[in-house]
Amino acid sequence: MSTRKPPRKPLIAANWKMYKTPTQAKEFVSVFLPLVHGHTRDEIVLCPPFVDIATVLAATHDSNVHVGGQNMHWQAEGAFTGEISAAMLAAAGCTHVILGHSERRQLFGETDETVNQKLHTALQHKLMPIVCVGELLAEREDGKTEEVLLRQTSKALVGIAADAARHIVIAYEPVWAIGTGKTATPEMAAEAHLIIRSQVARSLGRELADKMRILYGGSVKPENATTLLNQPEIDGALVGGASLDPQSFAKIVQYITF
Repeated sequence: MSTRKPPRKPLIAANWKMYKTPTQAKEFVSVFLPLVHGHTRDEIVLCPPFVDIATVLAATHDSNVHVGGQNMHWQAEGAFTGEISAAMLAAAGCTHVILGHSERRQLFGETDETVNQKLHTALQHKLMPIVCVGELLAEREDGKTEEVLLRQTSKALVGIAADAARHIVIAYEPVWAIGTGKTATPEMAAEAHLIIRSQVARSLGRELADKMRILYGGSVKPENATTLLNQPEIDGALVGGASLDPQSFAKIVQYITF
């Protein structure tokens, strides 16, 4: 019998990063959808590159699969070459958006403050934000994991009203485990999730914190999905490399519930 708390519906999201052309995306969906047809236990989200969004939306139409963006700007519009707005994602048909992914923070200079600005904008446009937080290897080795998670979570939630916050999803991504093949143990992940949830409770109240979904992201694959996702504090997964193959991602979605 599962120890998962009933009010929190698990969410399994695929982050394709900078992979797949529209043709490849269409091929993925054609294989993936039959594998997860009728699956209702978990909310399933595909987050393809921007150029694939229209293709994936058309291919998943009337299915149990949602589509999200991998990033967005906090401004409504403007002279921001190469950026995309929340309104554009929503108008295209996206329902979700990833914010503050560690690669965006490390490679493109995103900060806790810009993540907060994006979060406000996403909520205004009724996009479900998946807000990423997580520590670097050096920060974990220096014993700063809790400090980093509390800071990133609290700053992301600055100025967020409780009634809007019920739509927020947080993803814990230990940066040292992303794309490295290393994975936090279920106990390490659960401990980090408790830290994040404690800060949500301080920022927004215990009732909302108990209902907020907190995902794990960091080399999630079919081999470890069941062990990770049966932790009571883990409410789903943000999957990178293992989501690029439809068979692999379907196996993660179909993890066994104890």
